[in-house]
Amino acid sequence: MDTVRFFELATETFEVLGVLSMVVGFVFAFLLAALTWKRTGDGARAFKTLRESLGGAILLGLELLVAADIVKTVTSTPSLTDAAILGLIVLIRTVLSLSIEVEIEGVPPWKRALTTGPQVLARAARQAGDEAR
Repeated sequence: MDTVRFFELATETFEVLGVLSMVVGFVFAFLLAALTWKRTGDGARAFKTLRESLGGAILLGLELLVAADIVKTVTSTPSLTDAAILGLIVLIRTVLSLSIEVEIEGVPPWKRALTTGPQVLARAARQAGDEAR
């Protein structure tokens, strides 16, 4: 197998895995949400489970598709147009990924430490106080 064919197969594999992860994640997310609803009877909790698990599947799929685009661009005949297209694709997918992550987590990644940091410190202080007694 020559090198060009290897990288074509690698690109196709990344693309198939990206789409497959989204499709399987979609099915898994709905099953997980249905199980959550059945177990708890709480529709809001089931919906939150659906959003979080579906969002995670989409994020994974986007990452794999970005990897496919990078492999395709790096292994093709280099041109400024190809590099610009790759940059635009990566930018669009990065914005989508950040939007989905904010939707799942409820806060931007750069502010997450501000919302979780005080909770972690308070928990550590409580544990230290419990151990001191």
